[in-house]
Amino acid sequence: MRVRFNPKAEEQLQNEKRYIENKDKIQEIINSCENKNRKIYLEVGMGKGDFISKLASINKDDIYIGVEVSKPVLALAIKKINRFEKENNISLNNLYLMSFDAKDLSSIFHENQIEKLYLNFSDPWPKKKHTKRRLTYKDFLEEYKKILKNDGIIEFKTDNRILFEYSLVSMQNYGMEFLEVYLDLHKTDIENIVTEYEEKFSPKGPIYKLVARMK
Repeated sequence: MRVRFNPKAEEQLQNEKRYIENKDKIQEIINSCENKNRKIYLEVGMGKGDFISKLASINKDDIYIGVEVSKPVLALAIKKINRFEKENNISLNNLYLMSFDAKDLSSIFHENQIEKLYLNFSDPWPKKKHTKRRLTYKDFLEEYKKILKNDGIIEFKTDNRILFEYSLVSMQNYGMEFLEVYLDLHKTDIENIVTEYEEKFSPKGPIYKLVARMK
């Protein structure tokens, strides 16, 4: 996702109460949730935050964490989330945001902490030399396995058929179990939270989705 450079992004994040900068703080939050049996959901590559904020507004009893490596994108997401709260007269006290690379997930979260992980419209990295950067590459799947609960779930959506086919093969080779596979999500009647990207590009072609379980 290309976003205009924002020299004040870091300052804007520091002034945002839902932005969590270090792992000790997020662990405090998670520990308090575990005592109340609240589930933890994680979106990696949250972009402008449409999906994670809508999800958090629907299920206020659980905790949602959005991760975005780009701080300018995260700063933009915060503005949109704050506007979403104001427009809907709600307070998303169950939503937290962090900025770090997905390859570092296991250094932030502990084993068996995450109930479900969402990957929505990740960068397809189409060139073969960039395969290792795809968020469904085996090294990333290994990171997800470390933090997901036993039989933890990954939900993945994309409009890129090549990335979708690659992800099916990568997950199958990793030993994951497919629970749901959709080749044209919008022609089904299943419940679906539409992202901003999805709303913009779905008229141009099908949206692919899979739901897979870690064994």
